[in-house]
Amino acid sequence: MLKIGLTGGIGSGKSTVCRLFAELGAPIIDADIIARELVKPHAYALNQLVNQFGADILNSDATLNRAYLRDLVFSDKTKKAQLDQIMHPLIYDEIERQIKALNSPYCVIAIPLLLETQQMQRVDRIAVVDCNADTQLLRVVNRDHLKPEQVISIIASQMPRQQRLSFANDVIDNSGSAEQLAEQVKRLHNSYNLLATC
Repeated sequence: MLKIGLTGGIGSGKSTVCRLFAELGAPIIDADIIARELVKPHAYALNQLVNQFGADILNSDATLNRAYLRDLVFSDKTKKAQLDQIMHPLIYDEIERQIKALNSPYCVIAIPLLLETQQMQRVDRIAVVDCNADTQLLRVVNRDHLKPEQVISIIASQMPRQQRLSFANDVIDNSGSAEQLAEQVKRLHNSYNLLATC
């Protein structure tokens, strides 16, 4: 099976691109969804996070206080590294488990930090969803109701745009219309199906 690693900066439109691939019948494995599942109340990963960062990261109903944890780790590189050391191995183990369960010419594995975590060898091709930083900022502020300076901090913690693009086998330009985006995804879907049979 051909494994497509889909990545891009925060707010670039990865979720929209995944939805378009899914509508064309491509299986989607989403690292963000896996990460959310892993930190459900009383789950192993959540217990590990509490051991590392303390019970303050929990809401009163034992769910993860994502905003608190985000503020904690994005203001401290050491804490961000500790979070990654706990979560990344668990996420990648679950990605591998899901890949093994598939029977399809290709699959899309959406991994926002594919390049930052140096996991390029896990995929056959890298597709980067791209748009400019101003568009990213606007989308994330509107979507997540964050302050602009919080979003700028998150963008700064990710790989610079030009460096990310240098790793791309395929670039999906998400600065145009919805129709243009859908057309790009359709072309890639056809291309991946063809590549998978070669």
